Amino acid sequence: MQDVKLKNYLHLHFIVFIWGFTAVLGALITLDALPLVWFRMCIAVGIIAIYAAITRASLKIPFKTLIGFLVAGLIIALHWFTFFQAIKVSNVSVTLACLSTGAFFTSLLEPIFFGRKVILYEVLFGLLVIGGLYMIFHFEGNYLNGILLALSSAFLSASFSIINGKYATQYSPVTISFYELLGGVFFFSLYLLFSGSFTPEFFMVSANDWLWLFVLGSFCTAYAFIASVHVMKYLTPYTVMLTINMEPIYGIILALIVFKDTEKMSFWFYIGAAIILSTVIINGILKNRTKKVK
Repeated sequence: MQDVKLKNYLHLHFIVFIWGFTAVLGALITLDALPLVWFRMCIAVGIIAIYAAITRASLKIPFKTLIGFLVAGLIIALHWFTFFQAIKVSNVSVTLACLSTGAFFTSLLEPIFFGRKVILYEVLFGLLVIGGLYMIFHFEGNYLNGILLALSSAFLSASFSIINGKYATQYSPVTISFYELLGGVFFFSLYLLFSGSFTPEFFMVSANDWLWLFVLGSFCTAYAFIASVHVMKYLTPYTVMLTINMEPIYGIILALIVFKDTEKMSFWFYIGAAIILSTVIINGILKNRTKKVK
């Protein structure tokens, strides 16, 4: 049993490493953020549909639930759009550092959506996160647009997680991911259609971009999602949460290796990023201890 846990723990780190590589792929792909996200979702939907057919997973859901999934899909699509757009106008390091504020936004939104009391230490951690962000804003002011986009992406990610939490106990991950990604494709397709963006040039993608898009849509989206659900059967939510917080660290390290000088930031940027990441991890530790006491 211990060997099984270790195997799945290492598998989880590999999955988180893949998620960290997603940001690097966003910088490598030369497409603008909107078509990048659209192609990513189309590829992922196709692969998940094939997977559902092979495993004979049921995709039947009530119409009301379908609407909810489609709306959630729009939110995740907007999250990805702002995420990749932030990378395009700044860089991977700035985007991932600001994206790690998602846990902070979640702590603000949960009392609103679930009616729970505001926890004092979360308010304190929120102030620390703001302090970390101030350092990044102050010393990396030339990346202002990227910072604001990344923070918007973090907020959308937190909103998506809370909405999805209500569906996770009722439907399979394959069903949820299929319809949500389909919803993202649907709404973005409507926008592209009515804005006149579906031109022959839109589909003229270089071979190099097709390669990275396929890696992004298949390996980093469809596979990583299904695999992450599998390992959660063997690991505690606490272990999963702490490991996922390594994503920005993996991503920033990968970006430094791949892009070198363009990703080197000031000393105070790394101090600010460290404050944010440390706050997120300590918050998770305290939450786990609180659950054990109860």
